[in-house]
Amino acid sequence: MPTTAPTAHALSDVTASDSTLRRFLHGLPGVDAVGLEARAASLGTRSIKTTAKAYAIDLAISMVDLTTLEGADTPGKVRALGAKAVHPDPTDRTTPTTAAVCVYPDMVAVAKEAVAGSGVKVASVATAFPAGRAALDVKLADVREAVAAGADEIDMVIDRGAFLAGRYLKVYDEITAVKEACGTSARLKVIFETGELSTYDNIRRASWLGMLAGADFIKTSTGKVAVNATPANTLLMLEAVRDFRAQTGVQVGVKPAGGIRTSKDAIKFLVLVNETVGEDWLDNHWFRFGASSLLNDLLMQRQKLATGRYSGPDYVTVD
Repeated sequence: MPTTAPTAHALSDVTASDSTLRRFLHGLPGVDAVGLEARAASLGTRSIKTTAKAYAIDLAISMVDLTTLEGADTPGKVRALGAKAVHPDPTDRTTPTTAAVCVYPDMVAVAKEAVAGSGVKVASVATAFPAGRAALDVKLADVREAVAAGADEIDMVIDRGAFLAGRYLKVYDEITAVKEACGTSARLKVIFETGELSTYDNIRRASWLGMLAGADFIKTSTGKVAVNATPANTLLMLEAVRDFRAQTGVQVGVKPAGGIRTSKDAIKFLVLVNETVGEDWLDNHWFRFGASSLLNDLLMQRQKLATGRYSGPDYVTVD
């Protein structure tokens, strides 16, 4: 289900004003919802053989942003999360590390210490996560605090109220300001909260808006609403990054987050990636899972493939 967009030279001035940006975003092709959902469902039925499944499980583990974003988070909980990210299965040191741990800004320094020397990144949510309802200076202070504490990645939320009201340039300007606040040391993931955007057309528009503004990743959700990552909305975002690279030469990552709990779910998403954007995105530099419970199921399935026995939940730590 290819999408088309204006050629690269036309993209340089689409953000010159609210009207040009609106014209561009509303000029994107409309989404065939039935076709999108049918293709996502069809790709989800692909069977994976044992050797390929072992590879896919290890790949999925390496793509997890192991997350804790609760009001009850403590330094001890974050240290334990960091230890798990570095050694997901302490009984098997061949298990890959996760891509990152994701925490609130005030826990970045603790997380950074916990994963030091391991290659695991520290991601921090910011910009008044999860609602994004704050003045821009407050949001930027949030970002700068996290970056100063050592965050390698910032997961920001867009102003969904402004987006749904058609104030696209305001959303664009906020993303570019956050990107600037990230400096050269932190990559930026832009969260759309797809469950609140109401339509697939809006998800496509948000994807292009985020990429035009300099997102390093586009991300489905905060995990804090009823509808989070789905195969269909992730497929739509994968098509958007594919087409954006075709038009501009710039590669942007994708992060589905929320609701992905089992190895079977994760493998379905990896099939979507492979079939839509190909091997260039089958790497944790370009694709991530935002998850907390997914890792445990991946570890249990990994042990079953290795030993032939299925371990219960007591085999893994409870996050």
